[in-house]
Formats: sequence, structure tokens, C-alpha cells
Amino acid sequence: MQNGQLVAAVDLGSNSFRLEIGVFEDGQIRRVDYLKETVRQGNGLDADRMLSKEAMQRGWDCLARFAERLAGFGPEHVRAVATQTLREAKNRDVFLIQATTILGFPIEVISGKEEARLIYLGVAHSLPQSDEKRLVIDIGGRSTEMILGRAYKPNVMESYRVGSVKWSMKYFANGLFNAAAFAKAEVAAKAVLDEALNLYPQNAWDIAYGSSGTVGAVADVLASAGWPIGKITRDGLDWLKEKLIKMGNVDSLKLEGVKDDRKPVIGGGLAILYALFDLLGIEEMHAAQGALRQGVIQDLIDRLERDETTDLRSAMVTALANRFAVDMAQADRVTRTALHLFQSLQGAESKKSGRVIRLENKLGWAAQLLEIGTRISHSDFHKHGAYILDNADLTGFSMPELHRLSQLILGHRGKLKKLDSELREEDFVCQLMSLRMAAILCHARREPELKGISLKRLPSSQNFVITCKKSWIQQWPQSAHLIQEECEAWQKSDWQLEFQISSGV
Repeated sequence: MQNGQLVAAVDLGSNSFRLEIGVFEDGQIRRVDYLKETVRQGNGLDADRMLSKEAMQRGWDCLARFAERLAGFGPEHVRAVATQTLREAKNRDVFLIQATTILGFPIEVISGKEEARLIYLGVAHSLPQSDEKRLVIDIGGRSTEMILGRAYKPNVMESYRVGSVKWSMKYFANGLFNAAAFAKAEVAAKAVLDEALNLYPQNAWDIAYGSSGTVGAVADVLASAGWPIGKITRDGLDWLKEKLIKMGNVDSLKLEGVKDDRKPVIGGGLAILYALFDLLGIEEMHAAQGALRQGVIQDLIDRLERDETTDLRSAMVTALANRFAVDMAQADRVTRTALHLFQSLQGAESKKSGRVIRLENKLGWAAQLLEIGTRISHSDFHKHGAYILDNADLTGFSMPELHRLSQLILGHRGKLKKLDSELREEDFVCQLMSLRMAAILCHARREPELKGISLKRLPSSQNFVITCKKSWIQQWPQSAHLIQEECEAWQKSDWQLEFQISSGV
């Protein structure tokens, strides 16, 4: 990446939406701009996990303001991620469709483990280089992420459904603070976090760091009251809890260092932090400057600077394929064939635009994982493969990316009707057609002959043509028969595939 390049991260959190803009300078990122708005989408999630219209509107309004600041940015230099509230919301697609249009960039709903990985990247890159073993904790609005790592490498990553917004709504209703409410909130938090004891024992880390809202707010309050700057201790937590109980409610809360947007959720956040100190035996925690948004930017730069062979996602795909004992020789054949066909469909844009490269990467990963379901079922392996991808925690991938892979795997064979909604998108159609045709051409599990066959899309239409030389058909009659059946399958969709025979040798 060249010096002076602007990059940006958008973090759609449960409590706040944030926009971080940085400039790349000599391998480092220098902040250029930072915008934060308290949206509290987490408050708008009801018992049925439906996001209210009011919460969605607050998010859309915020993203419209972010979009103005991002005008002129290229799509490869902006990454937007959404966390726990949108992971939970059953109607998240209603929000995301309009949100993506307003923002002007794709929004990725990331898994809890992926959020944890990115948080660690953000924290690690904000700290001096060290070989210390780190425990990093981020208490968000509806989830808490915990990571063990060393230097820039996270080793243990988990996400727990306990957060400052959720706990404040449940245990500090109407903003009331009392000893009984804190006791209930802490016990409930420990019940959720108890399983972390085995993963994060005291001997596994040298120093504890806290990231983002709750930890930053608590550290600021303690520093304003004369405690060491950037450090949280058990005594400090005791002092703050007593202060909140004495004040009684949010409206009476007057503590230097507590911002107005943090007051309604500080009770829940403090209870969770208290529970973590008790459970994990933490004596002191340092407030880190880095957070999710910085990790997103760092990961964005890593992707831009690496080729596909060093992309973390490629490594994870290979690991998953190995775990399910995929025939890698066959996977490589299908991958090469699918990419060859896909490139022929791109025409002039096949000169490797950023968009085409991203599409090729996803197509290649789907081809590599095409047979992961065969360990479960031979006849329905595509269904089981799709299920695995939809429910996997695959480091580096967002949930929509994994779903795209799952749908390509599900649709690579059989009827197309099951993919009606996905077939509205022409990029997906081109990927799927290339993958289905590659599976046909490689059906005998040997290298296919591609010189006598071509796949083209007719300009400005939903019609595709596959052309085979007569001599090719004579040499590969079974493949030709399967291609003819494939054409018939596409006739039952809004897209058409025509089989043409040329007289060439």
C-alpha cells in the first residue's frame, strides 16, 4: 500500500456506531478522523429478537452521516462490520439492505470469534512490541469478547452473550442503582462467563488489557478521582460501585469522567467487569487504546498487501478441507476449471479488477470446500456442506461470506429453485454457473479437456451460451450429455443456458 492512502472502518456496535479513518504512513496507521454516535440499537431488540423500526431508523440516520464523510473512498479501502445486535436480530436483513444502500459500502455481520480476533489485532497494534502473554477483554453492548494472545497473534478467542446494554436493561431498569441489583447482575454475569475459567486460567496470561467503551469509561472515572491513569483495580471497582449505589440512579449520577452517553449503561458494564475480576482472579487491568475498529483497519490492510495464497481466509479454507478429508486433487481440479470458466464470463473486466478478484476468491474457496459434506452423506453431501459453512466459526470470514459459500455449495448440483432469492444477483449466477459446469467437467475425477469448450454470456441479457466442438463431444460423450441436462435445468429459472455445437476440430 502506498503512503498517503486513506482507509476507513465502520463499527456498527450494539451501543454506538463508530467511523475510524486513518492514513497509511510507512507501515503504520495515523488517525485522520473519528466519529462516534450513540445509536443504542441493542435497546431496540425485543424478546423475539426483532429490531424495532425506531432502532433501525437511528442506525440509518447515523450511517447517512458517515456516508457523507466516506464520499470518494474506493470500496477496497473501506470495511464495515456489525456485531452482536445484528447477529441476533431475526430481521437484520431488513436493516442491512437499506443500511448498505445508505452507507454505499457492504456491511459484514461478523461472528463473535471473528470480532474477538479483530479486537485483539486492534489492541495489539496499539501496544509496544512485547513477548508478554496478554488477556484482552472487550465488554460491548450485548456481548463480551475475551482473547489470549502474544505479540500480534491471538490464540484463544471467545464471545459471550453478556454486555453493558443488555445487562443495564435487565438488572438496572429505570436507571436505578442498589446493592441488590448489582448482586443479581454479577451472579448472572458469572453464570454466563463461568465456562471461561477453563479457557483463561491465571497462568495463561501475564497482563490483562481492557478495550472499548465500558473499560475506557471506568478507567476515565477512576483517573478523574485520583486513581492511576489507565489502570483499573479491585479497590477502584469497589469505590465506583459504592458511588453508584450512593447516588441511586442515572439521573443523579454526577461523576467526573462519565460521559452522558455512557451513564445509562455504566451499571451493567460495571457489574460484568466486576464479575470478570472475580472469576478470572484479575488484580488490575490496563485500558488499551486499540479496539475493534483499529483491528478492522489493520485486517483490511493485511488483505490488500497479501496475495490469495497468504490470505488468512485461504489458510482457514485449507484447514477446514483437511479436517473433513477432502480429496484435494479433485478440489484443485474443480477450482481451476471453475475459475477458467468464470474468467471467460467477465469479458473486459477479467483484467483483475478488485471486484473480480473478490468474486474469484469466493468461487475458489467454494470449489475447495465442495465436498466437505461427503464425510456425512454421499448423495446429499452438498446439503451437509452448506450446513457446515452456515454454522462454522471460520477465522477471517464474515457471516455473509460464509453464507455465500454455503449457497454456492448447496446450489452446485440439483434443482435451482432452492436458490430463487440468490439467483436475482448476476455475480452469484456467474459464480454458480461456473461452479456447476466445473463439477460436471470434472465428474470423472480427472483433468478436463477445456480447449474444445467455451462459456459466454450474451451482452446485456440473462442468456448464456456454452459451445462445444463436435470433436470434443465425440471424445467426451458423457460430459456432453451432462451439459445438455444442465442447460435444461437453467431453463426452469429466469436465466437461460443454451448448448451450441461448433464444427471445429
